[in-house]
Amino acid sequence: MTVWFDVTRVVTALNLVVVLSLSAVWVRNYRRYRSRYLLGFLAFGGFLLGQNAYAFNLYVLDPTTSGWFAEIPPRYNFAIAVLTVLEFAALAALAWVTRQ
Repeated sequence: MTVWFDVTRVVTALNLVVVLSLSAVWVRNYRRYRSRYLLGFLAFGGFLLGQNAYAFNLYVLDPTTSGWFAEIPPRYNFAIAVLTVLEFAALAALAWVTRQ
């Protein structure tokens, strides 16, 4: 197992937490304002939640696929980690803007 796969696992879990937090804010705001804009954010959050939940299952919960990902060459784990960290950065920026 490489350090990059561990980074991917941790950041995927963080992505789940951030998406759930953002979705909770968007649900609360949608109930209050009934805006189509917020409904779009909720759809976005739902799809992203599904993607990250599935990735978490692949990387952490399913022993077959997590074992496979742990054994692939480090350069591929690095690439997956970079994509996951970039997604986290985008979600962090969105969380920062939402909080303002």
